[in-house]
Amino acid sequence: MSTDKKTPETGRTPQEQSMRRPVQIAGVTIQPRDASEDAALPPVAAAPAPVPVEGQRCGLVAIVGKPNVGKSTLLNALVGQKISITSRKAQTTRHRITGIRTQGAAQCVFVDTPGFQTIHGTALNKSLNKTVVGAVSDVDLVLFVVEAGSFTTADAKVLALLKPGIPVLLVANKLDNVHRRGDIAPWLQSMQERHAFAEFVPMSAKQPKDIERLLGICEKYLPEQPWWHAEDELTDRSEKFLASEMVREKLFRLTGDELPYTSTVVIDKFEEEAGRTAKRMLRIAATIVVEREGHKAMVIGDKGEKLKRIGTETRMELEKLLDAKVFIELWVNVRSGWADDEARVRSFGYE
Repeated sequence: MSTDKKTPETGRTPQEQSMRRPVQIAGVTIQPRDASEDAALPPVAAAPAPVPVEGQRCGLVAIVGKPNVGKSTLLNALVGQKISITSRKAQTTRHRITGIRTQGAAQCVFVDTPGFQTIHGTALNKSLNKTVVGAVSDVDLVLFVVEAGSFTTADAKVLALLKPGIPVLLVANKLDNVHRRGDIAPWLQSMQERHAFAEFVPMSAKQPKDIERLLGICEKYLPEQPWWHAEDELTDRSEKFLASEMVREKLFRLTGDELPYTSTVVIDKFEEEAGRTAKRMLRIAATIVVEREGHKAMVIGDKGEKLKRIGTETRMELEKLLDAKVFIELWVNVRSGWADDEARVRSFGYE
């Protein structure tokens, strides 16, 4: 008489539970592996253990500086992906752009701001300055970006915006443009007298080693708390927003200094369709807004060649950035005085 007792959970004895039974599929019998076959199998690689929440760090890092000092280039390098537009024209960045970099246990949420405007008093520039002031008021760390070896009145006005109690790193960017490195030490000493910077970081945003060093420094200032974003997120801005920014970048790059910086871009259509030869297909229609008829002719170019080139370069950039097939239509409209009209500025998406 068997002494094995059946367990209530399975209705089977321990001996029966330890026995391997063949898997029955209609018309097919799959015999299970025996113990010797199991032992011969290669070990299964262990999945990387997730970082425990209690070890995570996360915080806001504002990137501030005067116009055209390299803030957007720095943001793109820190994130490892182009999310903020760049050009030689000052005042290229007009919005608060958030870039996310997750590395190890730390998640830095970088905020790229417009350059603080000290010359023009238009409604547009007042909006840009409001964005800068708002960005530096509630962050864990500030990266104050200047050109290495230089400090101008415009730099001083941005420095005056920084709130006491928030650590500030002096990011001396474009170090590769300094021919006499011996001049940097006395310049750094003079900068320490202007503000109690937490650390000095002489660097070039084009050098990967400098970027890795800056990321390591930023991590020390982040509070211990759970991440705010998924590990693979790069920005909290929408694809529609990124599309408008890419059109604006190509507009500024291809028209040079002739076109006033007050030109802007409005997305009229942003639709996604199932693609036949690609995973995604996007149809985009955008309007370039300028202030004068002469500016419109400049954007369109001879026989439409300039506008066509703006569209082609935008499409190529977006296809890489969004991993999609892109069709884009561009139009040019004149809206005289829009940059001085607060209601129109807000209608074009500025705060």
